[in-house]
Amino acid sequence: MTAPPCTAQTTSSNTTVVGLISNNDKSAYRDEVQQLSTWCNENNLSLNVDKTKEMVVDFRRTRPSHTPLSIHGSTVEMVKNTKFLGVHISDDLTWTTNTTSITKKAQQRLHFLRRLKRANLPPPTLTVFYRGTIESVLTSCISVWFGNSTVSDNRRLQRIVKAAGNIIGASLPSLQDIFNNRCIRRASCIVLDSSHPSHGLFTLLSSGRRYRSIRTRSSRLRDSFFPLAIRLLNTLPPPHTPGLRTN
Repeated sequence: MTAPPCTAQTTSSNTTVVGLISNNDKSAYRDEVQQLSTWCNENNLSLNVDKTKEMVVDFRRTRPSHTPLSIHGSTVEMVKNTKFLGVHISDDLTWTTNTTSITKKAQQRLHFLRRLKRANLPPPTLTVFYRGTIESVLTSCISVWFGNSTVSDNRRLQRIVKAAGNIIGASLPSLQDIFNNRCIRRASCIVLDSSHPSHGLFTLLSSGRRYRSIRTRSSRLRDSFFPLAIRLLNTLPPPHTPGLRTN
């Protein structure tokens, strides 16, 4: 009987190495890190081990001890969460840390929206400011994390949208609508780009009118981008769905 795999990620300031640990065999993952270290040495680059972090994603009930990485004799710090391209990723793949960070940033910027309101700026100008400074924060990489965020976290974010709408005096699009639109737009681009690595995940059924759903065993996978994007594409009428055959 083989143990289910887990994933390990090593992140430095500008480089990320992701490896799959299967049957507790860490050699492939560690070889990838070693190859990166060797490449840096050969190209007169230096890995800053103090800024390098390691995170292990493992959902097994019994998690074996994981020996930390060692680069040039220095041990790499193992962390529970890390920040990658502005998104906080936790080792349990929950998004509370990320939404907490987003909420804090957005609430700070509401202060400036209120000041502009007191300066009697018109609603269209306030809306432009909101979209550029607050909505951009609330929706950063939203197609990655929103589907698996908790109801409580989503309500915290939506309250900021509601507060901004009250300040502006106008109706603002909900985060759910923005999320759906961005997922559909990104999925449509993948469907139309045969060179995309994930193009093969979008396959038509024999009827040619709907895409084949991805089978999932967990809600975490079901609510991730690709299964959810396929479900959203299947809700569109065929003439507006990319790649579908019409009679």
